[in-house]
Amino acid sequence: MPESKMFGNDKMKYVKKLWHWPLVLILAGVFFIGASGFNYFLNKDGIVKWVSPDETANYTFAKLYAQTGNLTIFEKYNIYAEDIIHPRSFRSDDGFLKPVSFLGIILIYGTIAKMTSVKLLPFLTPLFGAIGIIFYYLLIREIFGKKNALISAFLLTVFPVYVYYSVRSMFHNVLFAVLLVIGLYFSVVMTRERFGQKWPGLVFAGLGGIFTGLAIMARASELLWMVPLFFILWIFNIKKIGILKLALFISFLFFSLTPAFYWNKILYGSFFSGGYPEMNSSIANLRQASATIAKAAVLKKSLAKGAVSKIKNTIFYFGFHPRDSVKMLYEYFTRMFPWIFWPAVLGFILLLLNRKKIRRKHLVFILGYAVLALILIFYYGSWKFNDNPDPRQITIGNSYTRYWLPVYLGALPFASLFILKITSFWMNRRDDRSKMNYHLKVFAKAATRVILLALIAIVSFNFVLRGSSEGLIYTYQKEKVSKEELKKVLKLTEPDSVIITKYQDKLFFPERKVIVGLFDDNNMIYDYAELAKFIPVYYYNFTFPKKDFDYLNDKRLAPDGIGIKKVASVDEFTLYKIERIKI
Repeated sequence: MPESKMFGNDKMKYVKKLWHWPLVLILAGVFFIGASGFNYFLNKDGIVKWVSPDETANYTFAKLYAQTGNLTIFEKYNIYAEDIIHPRSFRSDDGFLKPVSFLGIILIYGTIAKMTSVKLLPFLTPLFGAIGIIFYYLLIREIFGKKNALISAFLLTVFPVYVYYSVRSMFHNVLFAVLLVIGLYFSVVMTRERFGQKWPGLVFAGLGGIFTGLAIMARASELLWMVPLFFILWIFNIKKIGILKLALFISFLFFSLTPAFYWNKILYGSFFSGGYPEMNSSIANLRQASATIAKAAVLKKSLAKGAVSKIKNTIFYFGFHPRDSVKMLYEYFTRMFPWIFWPAVLGFILLLLNRKKIRRKHLVFILGYAVLALILIFYYGSWKFNDNPDPRQITIGNSYTRYWLPVYLGALPFASLFILKITSFWMNRRDDRSKMNYHLKVFAKAATRVILLALIAIVSFNFVLRGSSEGLIYTYQKEKVSKEELKKVLKLTEPDSVIITKYQDKLFFPERKVIVGLFDDNNMIYDYAELAKFIPVYYYNFTFPKKDFDYLNDKRLAPDGIGIKKVASVDEFTLYKIERIKI
């Protein structure tokens, strides 16, 4: 064979091996640009605002950490007001404002912003989301092959929840999912010898531990299902992993968690405490119950039953309601994303029917996915979330969608399997097998696949943009109006003033001090009166009817020596000033 022909054959093999990569990189690039656009255009005026209190807190502390290396804000007037001056998702301890949520996104993004610029903070989740697409492709390729991985990566790129919470970029769910996917990828490849040498497996074990640890730091509550998931992976690969790889994985995992341990100790007084009082209480209960079970096993006493019951009640802090969980699964998966749910179900059935092609890696994936899905569905499905002011609304912005992001991601390869199967029916037709007819069938298969994926993309983008009351188009429009509202209120209030409000705290902070409250608590009213001695105090909420306005001034507020006066109406709300009066 001539050398030029041999070179041509080698070149074709090289192209066939790597032709997926340009497509994956294009998907990642388009995703980053698209997901970044929302925050870029919304914040072009230089005023960075967020839709939720969690995002506001994460952004505020990540920016603070980047600029000062600190994670507390001292509010001196909280000394007089019993620590009530703070927005939601903040806590105040003796005047020091601290994060309530997990520290991972704050420390990771704050470190990146420290090395670059705080202006990049709104765009880091879209960047991680794009990286996640690449590693998701790599992970699924290891398990289901190159073709499935490419379609799965495409489905992830256009999947509404992944897009939505990459755009809502200071939530930690996408960051957690991406770090976990990267950790899982390195954990999978560490079980295989690469390049005929052992050292790559050791490197991958360390990388797997680092990224898994960072994922835990981003959302430590997910350990509930992460522990059994990694235990399954280890059980099926005990010999391949061995002692050294396992030791490296665990060592690097704990090493990556040291920043969180350090700041937990400083902020909350314990390495394993966090900003959530309920979570701290749960950890203490689990530790105590586990010790009781261990003691019962050693002393052979019947103490374990009560301890097991305590663990169950601690884990299911908000109750265990299977029917509600199934209902929420229907609402937030079957009904909300039928174009993914039903192909995933059918793809799973097709995989089971084709038993001869099922490998051990498929079984491990199915078992691991079953464990995480069952835990997440019944754990979060038993809760009642009212993220939307109207609790009857089923929207993409409700917490179920972001908490169930791993459930969605695990279903995509099954949906991909179904798409591959139904678009390959051209190749199974028993007609003329000439070369020309073969190429026509290949073209028909590719065209059918492209059309189907294009339809999925159109449906997905339509949903994420306008498919519910919290679609990105409506969210963008509401935030533009809110910014105009902010500008009006800032002109009407002094820079050192405090504004009492129910839901607008995320809008006014940090330009103004805020208190989340009403006039329904006598202790709070007393604190308002104390603050009014030192700084201007305002109340911002729906306009009071004259009857309620008079009642507040004559009966509710007068005993504490204060009253309210209307300053101005701002759209549907009214700004009132709290003034001291002579009793």
